[in-house]
Amino acid sequence: MDVENKLAPLLDRAHLDAQTFGDADLAREVLTLFEEQCRRLLPALAEEGRPAGERADLAHTLKGAALGVGAMRVAEASAAVETGLRGDGTADLDALRSAAARTLETLGAFGLEA
Repeated sequence: MDVENKLAPLLDRAHLDAQTFGDADLAREVLTLFEEQCRRLLPALAEEGRPAGERADLAHTLKGAALGVGAMRVAEASAAVETGLRGDGTADLDALRSAAARTLETLGAFGLEA
């Protein structure tokens, strides 16, 4: 079975269009905000000295931002990090970093970068 086909989309354009009413300028604006949140929250999530509950809250915030713009793989990876941090206090950030990096690259390929 092809694992790539089972993964959530990096960017669900139909979802983004629905959220922004097809307005390309609004889409760029919310994607800019999403990119800024990725760049601000990912380093904070990696701070091992920060309490796990605080880091889980950051992952939850990133999950919500991702869901708002249709960045489904970032949303899924953020949810997994949040669950891990709220559970045993640990989380593997590699999948989240990868999903965020690939999603931000995709924005550039679509001409939607901030």
